[in-house]
Amino acid sequence: MAEPKLSSIKDNRWSLHGMTALVTGGTRGIGHAIVEELAEFGAAIHICSRKQDDIDKCLEEWKKKGFNVTGSVCDVKHSHQRQKLMETVSSIFQGKLNILKLYFYV
Repeated sequence: MAEPKLSSIKDNRWSLHGMTALVTGGTRGIGHAIVEELAEFGAAIHICSRKQDDIDKCLEEWKKKGFNVTGSVCDVKHSHQRQKLMETVSSIFQGKLNILKLYFYV
């Protein structure tokens, strides 16, 4: 797990350790940047994307950085895929989701 971005080791007000996040569209652009920031502050994150290859590439990169990130395929335009995503996230995070970031690629 990556060390949180803190100006002082004693200053924990910005720590996200113990927090969970779901970031849709987390493999590119703004979504990718949000995952990086949340992970640097210690959050456990689940991402989704429409392409497994994109997810695998990002997960490999984040694993090397020591980030706690998981991912699954989901096109959030489809309700049955959103339902499955929420079941997956609930299982991974034992029903606890602190941060939700939705992003739709058009």
